[in-house]
Amino acid sequence: MSNSKSNSILVFIEINQNNHDIKDVSKQILSNVSILGADVIIIGDDLSDENREKLKNLGADNIYTVNSNIFPGSNYSPDGFARVVSEIIKGNDYKFVFSGVTSKSKDFFPILSATFNSAMISDVTKVDIDGSSNISFVRPLFAGKCLANVIPVDNGPRPYFITVRPNSLTINPTPKIGRGIVTNKSPTLSANEIRSKVFELVKGASDRLDLTEAKIIISGGRGMKNADNFKLLHEMANILGASVGASRAAVDSGFAPHSMQVGQTGKTVSPELYIACGISGAIQHLAGMRTSKYIVAINTDTNAPIFTKADYGIVGDLFQVVPILTEILKENI
Repeated sequence: MSNSKSNSILVFIEINQNNHDIKDVSKQILSNVSILGADVIIIGDDLSDENREKLKNLGADNIYTVNSNIFPGSNYSPDGFARVVSEIIKGNDYKFVFSGVTSKSKDFFPILSATFNSAMISDVTKVDIDGSSNISFVRPLFAGKCLANVIPVDNGPRPYFITVRPNSLTINPTPKIGRGIVTNKSPTLSANEIRSKVFELVKGASDRLDLTEAKIIISGGRGMKNADNFKLLHEMANILGASVGASRAAVDSGFAPHSMQVGQTGKTVSPELYIACGISGAIQHLAGMRTSKYIVAINTDTNAPIFTKADYGIVGDLFQVVPILTEILKENI
């Protein structure tokens, strides 16, 4: 299908490799900014008819698809992706280029920003649109101790490169419907022009969804006492098909890797069910999971702040409560 007139916004879309659906953060961004007119770009992962329809219904006008076979081994290269996206940008007059805060965008968006000698506004948690073309952003500073309101200037270098923290935005239930015009783009660069090459991506040991995509999350805090005790949470997670997270206190204590951290300085999550085990509920942690649909808290401290946010609270020793819950779930699921 042929291309039509471009918009002022381009959104880099990522596909979840586990279920081949569009990543939630991409949906969240597109549905909120498409009111200003938005195009999207997907590199690799053949665009299915289902995903094309989803992008159209989220507001995508032009859908650019780019074959990733030129990238050796893993079908990914930071400077290669930057070159491909920059070609799309140069052919249009975009004012903003968006992506979720993902491992890929953190890798190649700074290259894009440097390529255009433009500004990058990273880790955005709020996008404000005043109904016309005016747009501003909120992003945390100093580990979330304060928030900055960033207002782009019209006469600055274009485009601005924006990365949005997953689940900080909700999917707009009534987004603008786009045209959904698909254009297949052939990159002008060849494989030998790519300077940095990723030959292999090693999949993590766990088949569970990333925390930002999970519908059920079981998290442990300092009350877990050590890393070995997290096996209690993994056992329950196996039954529920859940992912396992951790508080900053647990990560700082060496109980869990940073990739599991939920909170202001970790990952922002918004599952259907969030079970907090041995987590007191510091403001930093609550900021990362407060939009969960249902929150269950297990803690021995009746005054723990987590209980003020929980829909259901259990005052008790997690080492007694979690095994009992696990057995009940085994019998009923």
